[in-house]
Amino acid sequence: MVKKQRKPGLRLLVTGGAGFIGSNFIRYFLRKYPQARIVNLDKLTYAGNLDNLEEIRSHRNYQFVRGDICNQALVRGLFSEPFDAVGHFAAESHVDRSIIGAREFARTNVLGTHTLLDAARRSGVKRFLHVSTDEVYGSLAPGEMASEDAPLRPRSPYAASKAGSDLMALSFFETYRFPVIITRSTNNYGPFQFPEKLIPLMITNALEGKRLPIYGDGLNERDWLHVDDHCAALDRILQAGEPGQIYNIAAGQPVTNLEIVRGLLKILGESEELIEFVQDRPGHDRRYALSTEKIRRQLGWLPAIKLEQGLARTVEWYRTHADWVRKTKSGEYRHYYEKLYQRRRATLARL
Repeated sequence: MVKKQRKPGLRLLVTGGAGFIGSNFIRYFLRKYPQARIVNLDKLTYAGNLDNLEEIRSHRNYQFVRGDICNQALVRGLFSEPFDAVGHFAAESHVDRSIIGAREFARTNVLGTHTLLDAARRSGVKRFLHVSTDEVYGSLAPGEMASEDAPLRPRSPYAASKAGSDLMALSFFETYRFPVIITRSTNNYGPFQFPEKLIPLMITNALEGKRLPIYGDGLNERDWLHVDDHCAALDRILQAGEPGQIYNIAAGQPVTNLEIVRGLLKILGESEELIEFVQDRPGHDRRYALSTEKIRRQLGWLPAIKLEQGLARTVEWYRTHADWVRKTKSGEYRHYYEKLYQRRRATLARL
């Protein structure tokens, strides 16, 4: 009897795979498709952490390459062996850091995206998934929902750099018919998120008995999506999304930052006296909200994790991963945290 050969898996290049969403996607994808082959290209900046991928470090179908997506020679060299698809997560992604220094955001998010697009197109990649953000739509009025054809109105250097990368990606579809698909997600949360973002910052500070700094009045609204739901949506789009299209991804449950923090304190059993209102950041968008009718109707995707459930799971993860938190919040992070929060007014005066 002739033994049936296994069908080779999808060969996928993931950029920024040591970051929060990228690492969660790699673990998700290899669990669901164990025959897939993934190459992870990451520069390992402050938010890139190989500890996020410890469980699959020795997986036979996983390879890590340290490098910059702006390095044209490196990127072209990677494509000397063909990939079926690219999942482009790599980006400078924190608004506060973009306010302090925007140059690297323009370089990585726009130039880096172009470098990848050019190399991927020349090598014949069949799917290019460009992972973007709801922040490109700008701040919305109460009750307003941004659909995929809403105008782009970025209000921070970070959002502007992502809008620029989106337009670059779309131009490759329109000009070359290169099969680009763009996704725009709301705020993600979950395990392995770098603790400069709201939810992990609040959780880890509370666990350490520290103050919880909230910008302004805390009434800015965001729609929080668990990273596992985001990964499932990206998988669905990678498999069945239409090239040249944009897909919004959201939970459909906008809440204020203050509500999030109060909910976390309730789960942690801590007092709201830990809350400390600090000076707002410049150009702080008041409200984000996305219409997800398109992805629901065309691809049948729906979020599975309720906010309350997801927050409880996230609190438990940070509570039980104290070593990861301690290591992540050392060194450069502590310098940055003090500069941004404890010296907030002095920092803003220098901008």
